[in-house]
Amino acid sequence: MENENMEFQSRVDLTKIQSKVELIKKEISKSLIGQEQMVELILTAILTGGHVLIEGVPGVAKTLTAKLVSKVINADYGRIQFTPDLMPSDILGTSIYNPKLGEFEFKKGPIFKNLVLIDEINRAPAKTQSALFEVMEEQQISMDGVKYTLTPPFFVMATQNPVEHEGTYRLPEAQLDRFLFKINVDYPSMENELNILKNKSQNKFDNPMTAVNQVISSQEIEEFKALLDDVVVDDVIYKYIVEIIQLSRNFHSVYLGASPRAGIMLLRSAQAFAILNGRDFVTPEDIQTLCVPLLSHRLILTPEKEMEGITTADVIKDLLHAVEVPR
Repeated sequence: MENENMEFQSRVDLTKIQSKVELIKKEISKSLIGQEQMVELILTAILTGGHVLIEGVPGVAKTLTAKLVSKVINADYGRIQFTPDLMPSDILGTSIYNPKLGEFEFKKGPIFKNLVLIDEINRAPAKTQSALFEVMEEQQISMDGVKYTLTPPFFVMATQNPVEHEGTYRLPEAQLDRFLFKINVDYPSMENELNILKNKSQNKFDNPMTAVNQVISSQEIEEFKALLDDVVVDDVIYKYIVEIIQLSRNFHSVYLGASPRAGIMLLRSAQAFAILNGRDFVTPEDIQTLCVPLLSHRLILTPEKEMEGITTADVIKDLLHAVEVPR
């Protein structure tokens, strides 16, 4: 494959997108220390046309990251705080009677933005969560027999707290499957936390949004999305993805494995990930890097493994070891 890769390198001009990606990372790093992997996964999801679910304890910059990403992208931004009393109409919009016209008018809800932050998504009941099914999958809303199409790009970043249970609702599998990645945010390292404290003491984080500039437009994002079709995927990569997905359905620790849609999403996100890393071909390492965030919320472990405290991330790593890596 080495000779083939040498030929692939000149097929697509990635100069523009590479410079934009570097600018985005540079701008975000002005106000966010660490979390480079989370930022890279978010950019991969945006390029793929998917959505991300960010899970972490309070205070690890989940919401800040979402706001910073929205700032560097010159696109309409909206934020929806999910609460137990939130109704579907509070998200999608509602029809209001206009006495002057003698008819009902549809008033669009806050979901009609390019980039939407849904804070604490697991605080709303299933009825409200289900309002997101159609819009996240098809980028459209059906209301009173009329379809309303959202303006691309459309990207949802949702956050949830893994430790709070009172007043929260577990996301159903159908809702979880609407998210391309589930990103688990850990505590910062010792070095990063020292830098956070130093910057805070020097008043560098008083208003972190003011230090970040817009560097990319929604039109450029759509332009970069079109490059995914030019990313070369070797036959051995297709086979590698299928072997991973099929083994997940028969793996000893898994009760419910990945669907064919998961394999498609793994392929598309790997193409986007390759572009972000300056390549127009997918490598096995791309697949391995994305497997945990892409599959961790799509697999259901056996009750025995859950009782043992085994995580889906641990199982996915074991699964990858069981599949031969193409060379």
